[in-house]
Amino acid sequence: MAELATIARPYAEATFAAVRDTGVSAAQTADTLDQIAQVAADPALREVVGSPKVSARQLSDLILGALPGVVPPALKNLVEMLAENQRLAALPQIAEQFRTLEDAAQGKAEAVVSSAFPLEGEALDSLLQALERKYGRKLHATVEIDPSLIGGVRVAVGDEVLDTSVRARLEQMKVALTA
Repeated sequence: MAELATIARPYAEATFAAVRDTGVSAAQTADTLDQIAQVAADPALREVVGSPKVSARQLSDLILGALPGVVPPALKNLVEMLAENQRLAALPQIAEQFRTLEDAAQGKAEAVVSSAFPLEGEALDSLLQALERKYGRKLHATVEIDPSLIGGVRVAVGDEVLDTSVRARLEQMKVALTA
């Protein structure tokens, strides 16, 4: 789905800039954007989206009407524009990229730590501290178990990957020996 990510990026950046300029909380906006993305991903709504009998205005009103509370003007404009341009399918990617922009502005990042064995407690804390020093930002880690790594860890922070697993070292040795 690289295409959706490419489509979503300018929308996420424009929404982030619009929200920042109005002084509205980016965290609240991200939560509301997540709710909008959930509504837009509903299978019943997906059937309506393709119908020529439903206008873009009706679609945006339907999505916004399903949300509790007041929707910030920047998000109303976003939903209306996406409905007009028939790009409502990009909403989940826009929400994800908005969260990434929010984290970057706060000096945070998501990290996916893959390990052959469960990482918990002090071992995970010390690993996160070392990674935070390396990347220079606060990390929120998700730990995944991947027995194929054999040992060590593989860490993905954004588009950067640090692979110190036994599997990666074996691959490096294989390449060196066959070269």
